Amino acid sequence: MHLISDFSEYISNISGIDKEYIKLTILTIFVILIAEIIKWIAKNIYSHMPVSDKKKFFRNRKSKIIITVISFVVILLIWGEKLNGIITLVSFISAGVTIAIREIIFNFFAGIYINMRKPFDVEDRVEIDEIKGDVINTHALSFEMLEIGERNEGEQSTGRIVHIPNSYIFTKTLKNYTKAFKYIWDEIKIELDLDANIEETKEKIYDILFENPELQETPKKMEDAVDEAILEYRIYYNNLDPIIYTTIKDSHVELCLRYLVHPKKARNVQDEITLRILEENKKGTIKLYG
Repeated sequence: MHLISDFSEYISNISGIDKEYIKLTILTIFVILIAEIIKWIAKNIYSHMPVSDKKKFFRNRKSKIIITVISFVVILLIWGEKLNGIITLVSFISAGVTIAIREIIFNFFAGIYINMRKPFDVEDRVEIDEIKGDVINTHALSFEMLEIGERNEGEQSTGRIVHIPNSYIFTKTLKNYTKAFKYIWDEIKIELDLDANIEETKEKIYDILFENPELQETPKKMEDAVDEAILEYRIYYNNLDPIIYTTIKDSHVELCLRYLVHPKKARNVQDEITLRILEENKKGTIKLYG
């Protein structure tokens, strides 16, 4: 402490700033540095723990929040009664500052809303301002998404991380693909000749759909999700099993295969079902158009 006092007095003599404010500023920087070191140590400890990556992430995130809150309280205690003078000074310039940092303030309170109301959480797949991706982190002023491609491109990850201001939650439309349910309706369309045996073809495709391991598990999981969601949302489904719709299009018949699937597994399921249909086409049990 003597070293800090001597250094503060030296800086005060040079700058003309009150010695006490310099001392408090140095102590504040010291607290912040200690907090960052503890965060770094905790991060390294968690990285070597024999648990899943998901648990490592959430434990590290929780420790960061706790350390930040503690350091903030310590800094408030350090400044103590000096805060009254600072608050008085800030009140004179608050109008100009508020205009300059209104976006930061807006984002901060939007962040509080996100943490309280939970319109989305880490790992949810969301779309906001025409940007779609999986939420990978949330912060006081923004959140981060791992961007995915368009639906017709299989919604695969692009590898780009997008930073979104928290305020978008109030000014943009948010679509959450996994909040109430972890499954979405996906579709595959196939074309048949007009003279094809539609009933036999549909029976064969139903066999393919019901044999898919992912689709076998979905209806039961979806029923459980619906039971949980009806207390919060006025929604319901009459049918959770795969279904095939038939339409005549120009010179062919179009079958629309509709089924529930986890959005992150949709492309793999599409690939497996399509390959099975192509195999049956080669065998002659399913005759595709053209």
